[in-house]
Amino acid sequence: MIPAGYTLRNIMKRKITSGLTIFGVMLVIFVFAGVLMLNNGLQKTLVATGSDNNVIIIRKSSQTEVMSIITRDQAQIVSTSPEIAKAPDGTALYTNEVYVLISLPNRKDGEKSNVVARGVTDKSFVLRPNLKLIAGRMWKDAGSEIVAGKATAAKFNCGIGDKVRFGAREWTVVGIMDAAGSAFDSEIWGDYNQLSDAFRRPMYSSLTFRMVDPSQFDSFKARIEADIRLPLEVFHEKEYYANQSKFMTTFVGIVGTIISIIFSLGAIVGAMITMYAAVANRTREIGTLRALGFGRGSILSAFLFESIIISLLGGALGMVAASFLRLVQVSTTNFDTFSELAFNFHLLVAIVIQAIIFAVVMGVIGGFLPAVRASRLKIVDSLRAT
Repeated sequence: MIPAGYTLRNIMKRKITSGLTIFGVMLVIFVFAGVLMLNNGLQKTLVATGSDNNVIIIRKSSQTEVMSIITRDQAQIVSTSPEIAKAPDGTALYTNEVYVLISLPNRKDGEKSNVVARGVTDKSFVLRPNLKLIAGRMWKDAGSEIVAGKATAAKFNCGIGDKVRFGAREWTVVGIMDAAGSAFDSEIWGDYNQLSDAFRRPMYSSLTFRMVDPSQFDSFKARIEADIRLPLEVFHEKEYYANQSKFMTTFVGIVGTIISIIFSLGAIVGAMITMYAAVANRTREIGTLRALGFGRGSILSAFLFESIIISLLGGALGMVAASFLRLVQVSTTNFDTFSELAFNFHLLVAIVIQAIIFAVVMGVIGGFLPAVRASRLKIVDSLRAT
């Protein structure tokens, strides 16, 4: 076998062509890893919104809270279920919530986006222990006061003391909440009675509670969904929020895959051009190696190895660049709920492995034909080349 040092020296001799190919692969891996990190960040944000022991109920076939309507009579029937856990004070760990979309202008250019205004009860906070008030205070029951998720406060004029108008009323932001990176960071919360009155919605969008025994979920679900008085659907809270990411992740995945394929074709062509140029410039060198006893297989593997090394260097640089995306927070419309959702890119070890494998595949495809050509050069013709 030809020593690896020989391959590395040849890469260093052709700094410009090798560098351009490395840069091309780097761009491909940056885009490829960025798409995977974007999808993973979106899924992580929505899944983190749910709790393992919580159950959420919405109207049958409504798919999301924004389209769900549950009457007070129906909620009363569910609230008496023995499967609902109790707090230490004996009250049920159960909440009725109303979910309404409002339109707010963002801080930068005043362009409006849909934001979730959620009417909640005191048990809404108990059921989401990761949610904490990080500035200001809670609202007063009788006042038009709200708290904003930190992502909403950052993008819209929802800082403490700001006035927000919706539901034919003016509301004062009195607190900022941190929902630990979940979708609640992109919402506005207020007292259920105040919000339902402002929007004239004397009904609920969803019912959420904690189960005494999570193993009873299947039997509870079957009982509720079989009750003709209750046109409702029952979900694990995590399952419900995870389902909301499917359309977005599929859309981003398809678009990202198309872009990655287009970019990868360019990188593969670049690798081929680089390696064909290397073969043309080293014809006599190849003949000398053959004359010294190195077989066709050694020549082929040396050039293929060189192409893979170039791609690996590009892949490594692409992953380093993509890793900084973790510091970026993006905001987009969740097409399932039509509301603004802020989330971060999220990097996993699995993404790094997939990206490196993708880089190696590009290197193999781009370097294979030039490597075959190099291995098939005849010794005599190679040594005669000028």
